Amino acid sequence: MTVTSLWTEPISAACLGEMIRGLGDRTGPAVVDGDRTLHYPELSTWVAELAGRLVAAGVTAGDRVAVTGRRSAEVIGAMLATASVGAAYVPLDAEYPTRRLVHMLVDCDAALLLHTGDRPDFAGAAPSLRIPGPGENAAAGPLHLPCDPERPLYVIYTSGSTGRPKGVALPHRSIDNMAQWQSAHSVRPDLRTAQFAPMNFDVWFQEVLGTLYGGGTVVIMPERLRRDPIALLDWLADERIERLFLPGVALQMLALAAADDDLDRLALREVNVAGEQLLCSPPIREFFERMPECRFNNHYGQSESAMVTVHTLSGPPASWPALPPIGRPLPGCELLIAPLDPAEPHVGELLVAGAPLAVGYLNQPELNAERYRPVPPTPRGHTRAFHTGDLVQIEDGQVQFLSRLDEEVKIRGVRVNPLEVDACLMEQRGIDEAVCVPVDVAAGSRQLRAVVTLAADQPLDADELRRALAELLPAQSIPVTIEAVPSMPRTPSGKIDRKAVAESLLATVRPS
Repeated sequence: MTVTSLWTEPISAACLGEMIRGLGDRTGPAVVDGDRTLHYPELSTWVAELAGRLVAAGVTAGDRVAVTGRRSAEVIGAMLATASVGAAYVPLDAEYPTRRLVHMLVDCDAALLLHTGDRPDFAGAAPSLRIPGPGENAAAGPLHLPCDPERPLYVIYTSGSTGRPKGVALPHRSIDNMAQWQSAHSVRPDLRTAQFAPMNFDVWFQEVLGTLYGGGTVVIMPERLRRDPIALLDWLADERIERLFLPGVALQMLALAAADDDLDRLALREVNVAGEQLLCSPPIREFFERMPECRFNNHYGQSESAMVTVHTLSGPPASWPALPPIGRPLPGCELLIAPLDPAEPHVGELLVAGAPLAVGYLNQPELNAERYRPVPPTPRGHTRAFHTGDLVQIEDGQVQFLSRLDEEVKIRGVRVNPLEVDACLMEQRGIDEAVCVPVDVAAGSRQLRAVVTLAADQPLDADELRRALAELLPAQSIPVTIEAVPSMPRTPSGKIDRKAVAESLLATVRPS
């Protein structure tokens, strides 16, 4: 079978240990957390002190250190200290259900649980330590561990099909490469960056490490702003935020909130989206038309392979495609396209090899064998690849995301892309959000159905919407029904929960 390969030459990435040891040589603010500002020398001293506390607690290279609490400077300091002693950092989002947190803590076999505030209820018998603030520690000398690119830097838990989260270990090789690339790829390496992502998502590391590698400033966003786009706009302006990472759906909400706002007050120079297929809606295009100095990047990756590709949108925003490509691979990353049909060699499952690849899942040998498979030597000499489960297409040297393989839709024998339907619905007046999903109404009978949220006081005319779609899409792509809902269900990361949408629609089609 012929496999298409895309490749970008690697860069020389400094290891995180070197970056941590050099923090004190820099000037300027490193972390802003509310009323507190830590400059680089202060952060350096604090991290060394925290590392000393970890060593005193018996933590050694190769151990795992779990960290929980509110998003804060303490969490950042704990992550850097954990890395500096050669242990793997395991973030446990305190917003998760207790049973989930207990499973994660036990599964990762943490040598120590670090926490902000009071000792958490889920800690059980695990040894624990409140994260001391700056100045609460005895002085500690710097550690000089040799850089080991294969040593796990962090373990992050992602949802499992069984309902039990699974831990994925990412090595320094992967994250050092990503952080160094992020620093170099941005409009400036020292941007003032919002820390928007929840601590249990891999974008958190891109925000924090991509900023610290470049000498920028990480500004902790108050949690209450995650679902208040109007207040978020004020905070972005007040804090002079220059770089923002967020899911596409959050950008859509921000763009809608900004419709009547004075965007000249914003300092934004770069916006990055990831986590789901980007839909360039009219509000998003208008948002960037009004900020011509702000660059817009579409990122793609998984917990199992960190950051994989990037596409920077260029030209007038009005000309941007509704479904932009996910782009080309990061340095040191090789992408393989395994075709499903020999007649379509450039359409198939996306496989990832090279720098972004994780060590694998914790305590999941069968899943590792299923998803991280040996492959014949690739054009770049790789022999192991992660099977993403994503269906993609190569067009003009760029990767275009089509769908999940387990959600591939064929209607009357014709492949249909529900995301294209989403995009066309979003182009219609009065539609704020739209999701089209396949619904199996009976054995062998699959239909497309859609739900939308509407702008204030906007009535739903489903027949008119279907007629508008008929002007843009083939008959197989027209949803059988279009329903209005007050709001979309969300995953913990803020993405629209397409599975929940499909299940709710199925319940109306086939009531129990």
